[in-house]
Amino acid sequence: MRDTTEPSADRLHFQLLGPVRALADGHHVDLGARQQRAMLAVLLLRGGATVSSDELIDALWGETAPPQALGTVRTYASRLRTLLEPGRAARTPATVLVSVAGGYALRVAPERVDALVFERLLAEASAAHAAGDTATAHASYTAALDLWHGAALAGLSGPYCERQQDRLSEARLAAQEGLFDCALTLGRHAELVPELTSLTAEHPLRERLRAQLVLALYRCGRQVDALAAYAEARRLLVDELGVEPG
Repeated sequence: MRDTTEPSADRLHFQLLGPVRALADGHHVDLGARQQRAMLAVLLLRGGATVSSDELIDALWGETAPPQALGTVRTYASRLRTLLEPGRAARTPATVLVSVAGGYALRVAPERVDALVFERLLAEASAAHAAGDTATAHASYTAALDLWHGAALAGLSGPYCERQQDRLSEARLAAQEGLFDCALTLGRHAELVPELTSLTAEHPLRERLRAQLVLALYRCGRQVDALAAYAEARRLLVDELGVEPG
């Protein structure tokens, strides 16, 4: 009979769009030290593909890898196996974090990893938007953004995680801009003004957000505010980048 205390892959869920977390049947799993969580994040973002030990060392430390890096990676793998499959009998093969040809792979379905679900929903939203199905695109963008609970891979460092933090943050902004485009098309301009005002303050050189704010203000009948927002956008782009608004 199957041990129901074991959080096998179909009972695990992983969160990367915020602090890195693992949940087994809705309960948080203590993933240990920061670098151990970073290794888990690398494996999860590779979507089940095998990652060699050398790749993991480069991902975690880059050119500053310590002499004992290989042994540390093996220790992390052993600890993660224990955490992810605590009910696994001694000397039985792991089924979640497996060893493959000098490396490791996580046998986890993509729908169990929030970052992979986000990317799928973003692709679906973009396709629907391009096809003119604005309502479906709006719903998919909303579902994608609802997965976020902070900065991606929050608190982690290392060459790989830092690159992924930048990539995922850019994807999140693109999703927000796509959502705003859909909302403007659907006539929801009034509800966008506060969020667009906040985001343009956070990303002052993001031209698409500025254009969306100007349009939302204009459609709300706030022509003076729209002109002021445009003038501010132009000033920043000229002063900081030396370009005129598109």
